[in-house]
Amino acid sequence: MEQFTTLTSTMVSIPIENIDTDQIIPAQFLKGVDRDGLGEHLFHHWRSDSDFILNQPAADKARILVAGDNFGCGSSREHAVWALMGQGFQVVISTGFADIFQNNALKNGLLPITVDAEIHRQIQEMLADNPAQTFAVDLEAQTLTLPDGQSVEFPIDSFSKKCILEGIDPLGYLQSQAEHIAAYEDKHAARVETGKA
Repeated sequence: MEQFTTLTSTMVSIPIENIDTDQIIPAQFLKGVDRDGLGEHLFHHWRSDSDFILNQPAADKARILVAGDNFGCGSSREHAVWALMGQGFQVVISTGFADIFQNNALKNGLLPITVDAEIHRQIQEMLADNPAQTFAVDLEAQTLTLPDGQSVEFPIDSFSKKCILEGIDPLGYLQSQAEHIAAYEDKHAARVETGKA
């Protein structure tokens, strides 16, 4: 997993509510467990429309996606997160995420930022005025800074924050604790042998 600390980027807006994982990455692209190439099929059916936002040249540089409420609902497919990251997105902003999607995102290093409806509305207005504006994300401070300088705090659990800042997934975190785990096991084994467990 890549380390994430700060990001300044343009945004792509798909302000549709209840975008499910089948829309994000259709089922026909789930045959393998390899992440390579999944980004090419992100929103596959919607990309048949030449006016779709991801078909525009400016979308290639955007690392932040802002979506409507209840983003990532539907099935539990982790491929949805892989496809978003394969397109180059590092952050997704919404007023709400489906629980399984949010957990998959955090475990893979895709940062889901939840904002309230008013901030979401302001972001949409700013993008309508100037799609080339940049937004800044600071994970350590847990802030999203809008182009007008307004700073918005966002929630994230401490364990996920630590993993993403350090660029390790939950398994990598466990592996980093191998010395402490071994010490505990040695101490516990000694207590069992003496009948004090």
